[in-house]
Amino acid sequence: MFKILQKSFSVGSATADYPRIAPHLADQFRGCPEFDFAAWKDARPAADACPTGAIAVSDRDGLRQVTVDYGRCIFCGECEQASADGAVRMTRHFELAATDRRDLILTAEYALHPDGSHAALRSSTRGPSAGESAKRIASAIHRLLGRSLSIRQVDAGSCNGCEQEIVALNNPVHDIERFGIHFVASPRHADMLLVTGPVTRNMELALRKTWAATPTPKVVVAVGACGISGGIFATNYASLGGVDSVIPVDVYIPGCPPRPEALLHGILLALSQVRQRMGVHPRG
Repeated sequence: MFKILQKSFSVGSATADYPRIAPHLADQFRGCPEFDFAAWKDARPAADACPTGAIAVSDRDGLRQVTVDYGRCIFCGECEQASADGAVRMTRHFELAATDRRDLILTAEYALHPDGSHAALRSSTRGPSAGESAKRIASAIHRLLGRSLSIRQVDAGSCNGCEQEIVALNNPVHDIERFGIHFVASPRHADMLLVTGPVTRNMELALRKTWAATPTPKVVVAVGACGISGGIFATNYASLGGVDSVIPVDVYIPGCPPRPEALLHGILLALSQVRQRMGVHPRG
């Protein structure tokens, strides 16, 4: 017992100081792809290589429209490999959580060339999400709810990849309870629903009942590409697609699966939604 205690004290604190400090990312970590629309001479190879249809190309009247949907993206890197012009590159960026589904979609228009390539005309840009300062998280939760933030996690049909990252939020490294955030077993005790997976038809009724049982002001967070759009499973005989096809969603967290810091970023963004819903303004 003495040796165990001695070892514990010698290790010290293992908790990462995110979001106050940027997280340590492993060398092999891969974040979202970044697109240089002006330099992208032909998006068709990337669209053909994309396994979830996150990149779409449509031609009409001498124009080409390219759409990139981060809500469908699984960060696989196939688009980078297929783009010989170097206009697509994988980054280490993961803080993509958005309150509006449209903020995860980029579009660009091009003039078509006779050889099938294109020249950029215009493109849209996505605004970054406003996160919550780590110093104000606990006090903001207390002002809004008078207690800690309670989360009910719902698996609507996932592969359990997202669940592994959610479980990691409770380990000593991420320690989500330091913010006064904890998971509960019943939606009746929850302020937030954290929903993973494409919604299977067998889980549709259970998800609706869970949402109905959650007291207001409730917020719903869709986790991962599957929770946002159906991901690799899309919509089929067994799946209804994204969570917002069944219940309203307040925050979307892209990734496949999103890492724990990305989940925390999205949860804190959802906290601002609770504030707005209750008419409480942040303090400086």
